[in-house]
Amino acid sequence: MNPVIPSPLYSIVDVESCARAGWAPRDLARAHLSGGVRLLQLRAKTLDSGPFLEMAYGIAEDAQRAGATFIVNDRADLAVLSGADGVHVGQDDLSPADVRRVTGEAAVVGLSTHTPEQIALAVRAPISYFAIGPVFATATKTSGHAAVGEQGVRFAAAQAALAGLPVVAIGGITLTTAARIIEAGAAAVAVISDLLTADPEAQVRAYLRCLVG
Repeated sequence: MNPVIPSPLYSIVDVESCARAGWAPRDLARAHLSGGVRLLQLRAKTLDSGPFLEMAYGIAEDAQRAGATFIVNDRADLAVLSGADGVHVGQDDLSPADVRRVTGEAAVVGLSTHTPEQIALAVRAPISYFAIGPVFATATKTSGHAAVGEQGVRFAAAQAALAGLPVVAIGGITLTTAARIIEAGAAAVAVISDLLTADPEAQVRAYLRCLVG
């Protein structure tokens, strides 16, 4: 396993999705960590900086105790303040180079991509990994891009291998499709909705049994 991607399951705790499902984000993160997640991201696109920092700080502590890598979406400043391990940014967020200026060289930096053109730029950027998606149609996040499917994952994985980078697949992935996305070359599958269940800890364990054995 690539040291940047310590597990084939990348859990994303999305604050808005949690609110719709009646989960407190930190409680959901703790359930994922208890289930064995070792790579976890907090995403809070609409949360003010103060509450976001408080939440990130708490989850960072939980992740550290679990030996997990904790990533903050978008907010490089809050990642540093909370003690997170890194930052994930999209195409319209801070550039990876600007993120590095805030976080330093040791931080994990991930970048979302959706097209071959974006991948070509990503592999030359100062990143630790890049994500490709959406793999399948998803209601969680609207990227404005068509689903790339398994072939898109294979293409992204080939480009990532040439650059010596791991690639993460995201978007509409479920327990029934996760294994074949890993087989297509993804180092990990990033999952939001399918881990937001009545028993998320059990769901995480089911994913890990499927992907790790």
